[in-house]
Amino acid sequence: MTLKRIVCALALLGGVLSSSAEAQPPARDASAASTASKEPSVDARRRPQDAPFAFRGIALGITLDEFRAGSSVRATPLGSVPVCETDVQAGALGMRLKSHDSLTVACRWAHRADNGWAVSQAVVDGAPALEHVLRFARVDGQSALHLYEISFVIDEITAEDLRDALADHYGPPRLATQNVSASGAMPTYVWENAVSSITLCFLPGTRNGTLTYLLKGSDAWVKSVVRQWQASGAEAG
Repeated sequence: MTLKRIVCALALLGGVLSSSAEAQPPARDASAASTASKEPSVDARRRPQDAPFAFRGIALGITLDEFRAGSSVRATPLGSVPVCETDVQAGALGMRLKSHDSLTVACRWAHRADNGWAVSQAVVDGAPALEHVLRFARVDGQSALHLYEISFVIDEITAEDLRDALADHYGPPRLATQNVSASGAMPTYVWENAVSSITLCFLPGTRNGTLTYLLKGSDAWVKSVVRQWQASGAEAG
């Protein structure tokens, strides 16, 4: 689990323990209200509840090959492509960073610059993100890598607009906490369905937002990957 996800998880816990932390999503401004209803759309209400959430057409659970074959790149500048390597978290276990056989892979969009490859900026709600990563893992010995997490760091204005857009699309969040000095809870909003979740968390200090799309049970996936790697190392020794 990344540091930002740990911070948001602690914020969620603080919100659950503090009844005064519950809040309703704020009203949209006039310009946004003119293009979207405050109630979930008919299509949103009819959407199957067992389908994983997707970021602009990139659905949780797809394979790495499907992701690479996708025709749309959600990043700027034009010409950006997915660049994938062993997740640095897995590198700490001893996995080679440039291995095609890695059990976990992290992808970012990148582009050719004058001095070589440079990381691109994912586009979230029409604005460039400060950071982004898409994480894939092999599950239960499967050969294909599957997308289990998409995460972004975005500025406060984009995060606030996105919070309202998510509420319009999926309805009120299952959990909404405000920053309460007594509890120390951070503003955190969670939407979920049967198999996945979307968490928007406002970080202290910078007030930047972290946006995380996550398959449920993915922590167990990662732990399983660690066990597979450790077992293969023991067998090799």
